[in-house]
Amino acid sequence: MLRRLGWLIGLNNRSVQAKKLPDAKPHPAKVQRVVMLDTVQEIAIYIHRFHNLDLFQKGWYQLKITMRWDKEHASIGSPARVVQYEAPNLGSDDGYGVWRIDDSDNSFATQPFQIKYAKQDVLLSIMVAFDLPLTENEDPSSSAVILKFELLYAPVLENGSEFQASPDGCPAAIQEFRIPPKALLGLHSYCPVYFDAFHAVLVDVSVHITLLKAGSCKAPMKVTSIPYSATDDVSGESIDGSSQALDQVASTDLKQVMLVKALLNALDTLHVELQKLGDAIDRAVDLTEFTSKMNDIKLFDSFLEANQLTADAEVSGQGKPQNGLERINDRLDFQSDRLLQNLSKDDVIKMFNRSGDEVLYLWNTFLNFHRDNKTQILEFLRDAWAKDRRAEWSIWMVYSKVEMPHHYINGGFDESSHHIVHKRGSSLWKLTDDPAQIAAMRAELHRRSIAQMRINNRSIQDMQIFGDPSGIPIVITERVMNAPHRTFSDNSYMRNLDIMDSVTSRTILSSEAGKKLSSTSAAQTGRDLKIVIFVHGFQGHHLDLRLVRNQWLLVDPKIEFLMSEVNEEKTSGDFREMGLRLAHEVVSFVKKKMNKASRSGPLRDIKLSFVGHSIGNIIIRTALAESAMEPYLRFLHTYVSLSGPHLGYLYSSNSLFNSGLWLLKKLKGTQCIHQLTFTDDPDIRNTFFYKLCKQNTLENFKHIILLSSPQDGYVPYHSARIESCRAASMDYSKKGKAFLEMLNDCMDQIQAPTTEHRVFVRCDVNFDTSAYGRNLNTFIGRAAHIEFLESDIFARFIMWSFPDLFQ
Repeated sequence: MLRRLGWLIGLNNRSVQAKKLPDAKPHPAKVQRVVMLDTVQEIAIYIHRFHNLDLFQKGWYQLKITMRWDKEHASIGSPARVVQYEAPNLGSDDGYGVWRIDDSDNSFATQPFQIKYAKQDVLLSIMVAFDLPLTENEDPSSSAVILKFELLYAPVLENGSEFQASPDGCPAAIQEFRIPPKALLGLHSYCPVYFDAFHAVLVDVSVHITLLKAGSCKAPMKVTSIPYSATDDVSGESIDGSSQALDQVASTDLKQVMLVKALLNALDTLHVELQKLGDAIDRAVDLTEFTSKMNDIKLFDSFLEANQLTADAEVSGQGKPQNGLERINDRLDFQSDRLLQNLSKDDVIKMFNRSGDEVLYLWNTFLNFHRDNKTQILEFLRDAWAKDRRAEWSIWMVYSKVEMPHHYINGGFDESSHHIVHKRGSSLWKLTDDPAQIAAMRAELHRRSIAQMRINNRSIQDMQIFGDPSGIPIVITERVMNAPHRTFSDNSYMRNLDIMDSVTSRTILSSEAGKKLSSTSAAQTGRDLKIVIFVHGFQGHHLDLRLVRNQWLLVDPKIEFLMSEVNEEKTSGDFREMGLRLAHEVVSFVKKKMNKASRSGPLRDIKLSFVGHSIGNIIIRTALAESAMEPYLRFLHTYVSLSGPHLGYLYSSNSLFNSGLWLLKKLKGTQCIHQLTFTDDPDIRNTFFYKLCKQNTLENFKHIILLSSPQDGYVPYHSARIESCRAASMDYSKKGKAFLEMLNDCMDQIQAPTTEHRVFVRCDVNFDTSAYGRNLNTFIGRAAHIEFLESDIFARFIMWSFPDLFQ
């Protein structure tokens, strides 16, 4: 090995094999110049558009970008080139100055622009490339890069609209991304920037990465003197000083060999990705001048012939050459470590320069190609990013399919059948224990496994999610498949999942094929009008659900939305009155949007969706039962319930919260609390909730998604999921019978064949309670109930994992 390393760096092995006397004096220190090969990481950021989703303040905004290696005291990137593709679409009063580079922190800042209204678009259309030098501490195979975006803000002064104050003092919001080592040799990816809940925007960004040759230079390298002692081997085969010197030089050469290999990988990746982009957008990439001599036989066979590497084959114990160079399909493996390490220093330098030139040529070709096709490339990368979301976020998502439970679905309510159902239900509960506890334990075990997980992929990582993976909500999704109506067969439960999966797959495929045919024929006749109604909960505000709304807008920017205001400060009254007010508000809004849309052409379809939080879900269902809504029931599309008490507060196990409800009823006489607790009438079958479940309020939706949390103490777990509970399964009283009737009525609506294919999903959201600390909100279960409004990550996971349900 020592002789081979010496040959690799050009030393004469025989020069150190002369016999040495024990009292020989050490040779003086030698200084030789070593050729150092340098590479640079180039990361190009294309900023296409700034879209205002939900900024609270009007004023001047600006984007600032910096880049650094993901290590302490590591080098930072510097802007190397900036290309303004098009002038920003700003009026004379909406833009000020130009983009700039700040040498003090090596940052890039866009031109300041003024935001005046919601849904405002600012087309920036600018490409900035950062160069990150590879120092001794950085290695593209093991080091990551941190990409930082800052949102700068400055108010508009009263004496004019001109930009008069620099927004550089303090950023309004920051978002960071981590580019993993696997991506540094070549990546083209969409990278949306959202910032945070208080600065909800969408910045369409794409990131393009490659490794470039920085150059080669000669640097002095000191080789330590070699002291001789009586213990030195007189044959010169094992001399400690020589070994140290050779190791020092060999480590440098080994690093250079690795840089050459990295350049070869970057060249191959860039070539493949460039062709992939061209094919994806149906644009030819001009590579006529790409006459690379780095390909297999032409380059390396010439190197082997010049250096006669095959003549240096040493036979191992098995009779095979130790450094023999194998061919794959009669072609040399040009990225083989064995091949690279058997090349001379001059050949390594030649390979470095040649491969570096080829990478630079392809990189410049890509930049020119991107400038001509920026919008198509961005759309393709965004579609690829969207398709990867379910796999990318599957770390925090648990998927399962179950058949709709039948143990609480019975054919009648005579005494004998009722006891049969309860007998089976009671035995099941003994086996399964409390579902809320099981769900919480399952999520906690999954969270612990995430804490021990090593995330090592090639995708750009949003540090809002990947910065603390164990602190992100765990979402357990349960796709509920329809079971045969009202059956008692013991073999029906969970027995036909495989058959149902195949049937469902065929149904989905045929449905999608039909949609494609119908959309093709109807595309010329009109467009879809998609409306989403958001309804707040008890003592809520109309903007409570704005985070969920913003995520829906990211999935489908074409939706029209209504943040219901009609019941603000009126949620203590009768649900019937609240439902009637909501129905009139929805009808008025839908009519207005239909009239506006019809002026642009005929409407092909109307999709009316609802999102409710807490008792807002009961208001929605009550509104749907109103006669004013009847003409619009056929347009119902998706229903998202965030912790809604669909079965009221029967069998609520939170004694402290129940005491609070009792006080509200006694002290304030809150009518909706009486209705939630079934005390609005002495006969349970005359109560509001019992009658509501008899109304067909769910059967017209094509998609139903019920979100619940076992940590939510404000809404009973079984009520949010519309399922039975242990207390109900063991209750043989009139109340237990009535509860089963209500439950069966809801399930029959969900099972009703009113749509070709209905998707029914239950989602358990488990929040990281360690961030709450020990307080009253956590103790009574309010923290998780409110977290549905203050966090949007769970909504992001669900909507991007099932995008078809929200489009």
